Parts: sequence; C-alpha cells; structure tokens
Amino acid sequence: MSFIDHLEALRWHIVRSLLAVIIFGIVIFVNIDWIFENIIMGPTQENFVSYKALCTLGHKLGMGASLCLPPIHMKIQVTTVSGIFMSSISIGAMGGLMAAFPYLGWEIWRFVKPALKPGELKHTRGIIFWISFFFFLGAAFGYFMLAPFTFSFLYNYTMGTHQILEYKPTLSDYLDSIVDITFGAGVAFELPMASWLLARMGLLTPGFLRTYRKYAYVALLVIAAVITPSPDWGSQMVVCIPLILLYELSVIIAARVYKKREKAWKEWS
Repeated sequence: MSFIDHLEALRWHIVRSLLAVIIFGIVIFVNIDWIFENIIMGPTQENFVSYKALCTLGHKLGMGASLCLPPIHMKIQVTTVSGIFMSSISIGAMGGLMAAFPYLGWEIWRFVKPALKPGELKHTRGIIFWISFFFFLGAAFGYFMLAPFTFSFLYNYTMGTHQILEYKPTLSDYLDSIVDITFGAGVAFELPMASWLLARMGLLTPGFLRTYRKYAYVALLVIAAVITPSPDWGSQMVVCIPLILLYELSVIIAARVYKKREKAWKEWS
C-alpha cells in the first residue's frame, strides 16, 4: 500500500471509531436521567454499595468502623444557563468513549495488524480482551473504591474553627472529578499491558522493575495515604494492595516476555 492508501485506511478506522462513540453517546443521552441519578451521582449517595461493603468488611476484619466512611449530603449547583445541557452532552461523550473502548482498541488493532509478522501475531492473541479487561477493571476500581474515598474525604474536610464555608461544587467540577478518577484509574490499570509492550520492544526489563520495587511501593503508599480520608492503616491498605498487586503482575509479565526474548535470541544466534 502507498502512503495515501494507508491514510485512507486510517481515515475509515477513525470514522468507524467516532461512529461507535456517537452511537453509545446517544444511547446514554437518551437515558441521561437514570444514568445521572444512579451512576454519576452514585458515589455521593449514602446507600452506595461501596459504603456498605467497606463498612461490613472493616467489621469482619476486626478493624471496627475504620472503613466506615462519613456520610455525604452533597448538593450540586449549576451556574450557567446551558450548564445542564452541556453537562449532559459531556456525560454522553465520555460515557460513549468508555463504552466503545473495546471497539476502539479493535479498530487500532486492525490498522496495525497488517504490519506484523506471523510470529508477532502469534504472541498478540487476545490482546483486545486483555486491554479491555484491565481498563474496565481499573474503571470499576476508580468508581467503586477511589471515588467514595475521595469524595468522602473532600466533602468532610473543613478549614477553620467556624464552619462558615458551604460545600456546594458546580456540576462541571463534579463531572470533571468523577471522570478523572474513573477514566484515570482505567488508564492506570493498563500498566501490565504497558509492561508487556515495553518488554516486547526491549525497553523494559524485569530487573529494572525489581530494582526500583521499593521506591514504587513507597510511591504507592503515598498515593494511598493521599486519597484515603482516614490516617489508619486499614483504609490505606484497601487502596494500596490492588496497586501493589498490579505492579507485581507487571513484573511477572515483563519477566516472561524477557525470558522468551532471550530464548529466541539464543536460537537465532
């Protein structure tokens, strides 16, 4: 294929991807009332599943009420005439993007696939499934775990001895926060896949990950301490342990890829 033909193929991949996002976005926009009340505002409700589950888990582990997050009675304000409508558009767009994520990955894969050799294709079976799996796993972790901790901490944080400040965030500010937490966690959970890709390219070795493991653990503990509302170790571990497991999984994946690369190099030489 010529360069122009590659551009034409890329254009159609982009067009189909945009259509998928638009279709999912329209479905979300049509059901915006239910989605806003039950999904978008879910982490701010007292009966949210994560609040009950964390409190029950804390009692079963003998940690008392350390995982029982303070209640939230958040009210959202809109400061512009078009604020509600534009926020509905934003919810539809971001929701469509997340719902269409597997299809977007598949379109990218279809564009890259012709450039790969048969031996390389053999090692990429199921890649779309695993990319989508880790993304949605991370998004669920962000939504059901990070969001309740974050909003509970920020809502109940006070400044000064007199409560003269009223916590009433704008709708756009809240949406930015929930999207950043959910989508950001989804991207962060792609760490194993990123390790696999970098290891395949020879840019990352398991030795590097093992050497800097202690520094990574410290960084993960700091992240957990920042986003959890309580200073006790129990709530911090609930957030930190999944991140540590993710890092260790990346080490295992990098080691397996590195071992296969060394074996193939020895056979070739």
